[in-house]
Order: sequence, then C-alpha cells, then structure tokens
Amino acid sequence: MSDDGLLASLRYLFADFLEEQDHTPPALPDGLPIGAAAIVADGIRCLMDYQGARYAHLYVERLRRFIGRQGVDGPMFCEIARLMAERMSYQDAIRIAQLKLAGFEASGGQMRSRDVHRFRFDELVDALPAVAAAPVLTVLGMLGWLHKQVSIPFSTQSRWGIRRLRIEAWLRRWRMFSIRYGEERVWVERWLHMISRALIKQPGAAGAIVETATMVQGFGDRYRQGLADWHAIIDGLVKPTFDGALPLVDLGSAIAEARAAIMPDPRQAALKRAIAQIRARAQGDAPKAAAE
Repeated sequence: MSDDGLLASLRYLFADFLEEQDHTPPALPDGLPIGAAAIVADGIRCLMDYQGARYAHLYVERLRRFIGRQGVDGPMFCEIARLMAERMSYQDAIRIAQLKLAGFEASGGQMRSRDVHRFRFDELVDALPAVAAAPVLTVLGMLGWLHKQVSIPFSTQSRWGIRRLRIEAWLRRWRMFSIRYGEERVWVERWLHMISRALIKQPGAAGAIVETATMVQGFGDRYRQGLADWHAIIDGLVKPTFDGALPLVDLGSAIAEARAAIMPDPRQAALKRAIAQIRARAQGDAPKAAAE
C-alpha cells in the first residue's frame, strides 16, 4: 500500500473516532464519467450509513485517483466505484445489526424477525480494537478455538433483541480501530494499487483486476476462502508479471483461467495447480519469443 493511502486511511480513522461534528456528506467529485454520478452517490450514501461522513470522504478521495486516468473509461470507473463501496462496507456483525435495525425502523417498528448467522470466533474478535483483541485471540489459539463457529441471533422480536442490536450497531465507532478494518484497508489499497499498475504495464488486464474484487465477499469461511484465493492469484500471477519476473503476455486471460479453476477447497489444490500451469507455459514461451 502506498504511503498516501495509509495516511489518508489513518486521517479519516482518527477523525471518525473523535466524532467530529461535521456530518456533511462529501460532494460528488468533479470530472466524473457519464453515468458514474448515480453510482458514486449510492456509494457515498452507503458509506455514510456504514461509518459516517469521514469514511465517505475517504471513498471519494480514493476514487479521485481514477478520474480522467488514461485507460479508465466510463464503465470501468463505474465498476471501480461500485465494487469499492461494496468492499468498504464489508460485512461484519456490526453491519448486520445496522441493516437489521434499518429494516425494523423503516417498517415503523412493524417488521419483527429473527435471523441467525454463523461466525468464527476469530472473526468476532477481529471486530474489536487490536489492543483488546490480541489477548483474546491468544487464548482462543491456545484452546484451538480460533476457527470454531458460533451462531449469533439478530432479532427484532423482543425489546432485548432490539436493544442488543442497537449496542452492536453503536460499536461502529470502534470499527476503524479493529483488526478486521486494518486488514480491509490494506486489501482495498492493494487492489487499487494493482489496478494502477495494470493501467501502466498491461492496460488490457485492468478490467480483469477490477473484477477480482468480486472474489472477496460475505463473512466466515466464505470470506476467508475468497481472500486467500485472491491473494494466490495476485501473488502468483499479477505481481510477478508487473515486476517483470513472469513473462505473461495476456494477464487478463490468465486471471480468468485461474478464477475458473477455483473450488471450495481450503487447500486451494486446483487453483494452485492452475497457477503453476499458467506460469510454466509463460516461462516456456519466453525463450521461443526471444528466439523469434
């Protein structure tokens, strides 16, 4: 992640925690491509609700990197804006509580329901500030419970259920100090960095890299698997190509081939095999191209 990206994230983190009184949403940035205004406006509204004005400002600041950028047409910019808003509003127990409350309040208190979601212990603890989470994670690791799953109800069927949802939603003020937020911040910045490198090194692959954000979704095992698969493709194909260590001419097609091999397998056997085959072909073709 770039220094500018880190500083921007930290600036908005501390401003949000200190609860500055400016709750004004950011204005749409100048120079948006045709058709992008509605998508960016939706992203701003989502992130205002998710975390607040400062977080929405961070979203806009990140988007500005791609406004008017060579190689970024309207559809690509819209996809970056849409997917970035989705990733910045990642699902955690706090978000689920927020959405549950929002539905209850929108119905005038008439919608009474109960949902149950399964989370891993480490996932729940990761939503806490790092200083509080670290010792808990140590204990869970010693007990072998880090990946143990627990069912959490989200209910508007009783006063206590609604009160608990409000407490969970209130915890959003701590979200940006959490281990999970730190991981997400690094992920978003790396994704944006890879898009930027593609626009310079292999513009034809930029769209495929933008779309890799769809690999990282949800929570629990699905989220962890998608994140691991994403890093395998970036570290095995994308970064080596940009660094000049892998002579991969058509990176976009290689990404598509690797994604097609993904299976719901924590060992990533099929994906790793596909990446190895793509790398072997690229390295085998390099001497032929040089000879020609």
